Amino acid sequence: MRTVCDNQSMIAERLNRIAPFRVMQLMERAKALEAQGHRVVHFEVGEPDFDTADPIVQAGQRALAAGHTKYTQALGTPELRARIARYYEESAGISVAPERIVVTSGASGGLLLLAGLLLDPGDELLMPDPGYPCNEVFVGMVNATPARINVEADEGFQVTPDGLARAWTDRARGLLLGAPANPTGALPSRERLRTLIDAVHARDGVFLLDEIYQGLIYGETGDQPEYRSGLTVSDDIFVLNSFSKYFGMTGWRLGWMVLPEAYLDGVSRLAQNLFISPSSIAQHAALAAFEPDAMQIHEARRCEFARRRDRLSAGLRDLGLSIPVDPQGAFYLYVDVSASGLDSETFCWRLIDEYQVAVTPGIDFGSHLADRYVRFAYTTGDEDIDMGLARIRDALEAWSRS
Repeated sequence: MRTVCDNQSMIAERLNRIAPFRVMQLMERAKALEAQGHRVVHFEVGEPDFDTADPIVQAGQRALAAGHTKYTQALGTPELRARIARYYEESAGISVAPERIVVTSGASGGLLLLAGLLLDPGDELLMPDPGYPCNEVFVGMVNATPARINVEADEGFQVTPDGLARAWTDRARGLLLGAPANPTGALPSRERLRTLIDAVHARDGVFLLDEIYQGLIYGETGDQPEYRSGLTVSDDIFVLNSFSKYFGMTGWRLGWMVLPEAYLDGVSRLAQNLFISPSSIAQHAALAAFEPDAMQIHEARRCEFARRRDRLSAGLRDLGLSIPVDPQGAFYLYVDVSASGLDSETFCWRLIDEYQVAVTPGIDFGSHLADRYVRFAYTTGDEDIDMGLARIRDALEAWSRS
């Protein structure tokens, strides 16, 4: 006799709208190959390969030893909110009231809070295609609808004002943009960002800016970015950030948001009920992330990512693969592999199975031209980059003969 536990009809219908995250499937395949003794080159993982900087680790250890293991305030400790506010002053020259800063259980926790705060069932939230796939899931969790805007390589993988106008409907609530973006590394200019913010506000919409890669921005030679935060362009936006990428604290699960003051009561009620509080240990450790010795480490790693970007992109282009937009930030290359004669998903699975190189197919990030593109993460060192390039050369040569 079947029980409730066996009955698939008991599962919520929204699960049917959640596609598998193929990068996780590729990672599982990579682990299986490694368990068989293979050396796998990892270009699929969107996670810094560096360990959390030692000053942060030591601060976490001191917090544990001091017994800082209780719940904190739902919106984060006053000390960390004040320190993040000071970071905006130091890095971007802007004044942000600590009360507007909300510490979250990772940027993912922040996205879930924003979905619950801003979206009603049936609302649409616009976002680029390609873009970070989990954004659609957060929107769907509150029975709202993600609406994709196709972005083109010849536009720098940027949302354009015309594209926004075409996509906007009477159900649209706002726009969610990554700056820099995953998977393309694209970064809007100040002028483009201001134009889009004004266009959304003119339609009585909300503008959400995901800045979790904002610290990892570089020009041709790793130069400082044009702007440090969208808050220098407009104060009337919702900004997400994270300690995961630039600060190297992925497993600590800690992020933050900056909200317009009128929304703080609502987000506080949601945070109290959904999360109680962010991790107390992570918050105490994160205070050390802004200290000079830790910042020196973060900046050295940012420059290292810029150097890796140049090494990997040059190598892939030498193999005849196209990178139509040089990334200005994050640690990804969005690569057109159509010259291989394979669609992107076939390319990725054959590459991992036959040559033990893991990359992520474009279909993970949307549907627009997804069969042409794959994402490479340069979150690995020179030895693996060179090994991966050599294996890809072998693969392309073998596939061209078959």
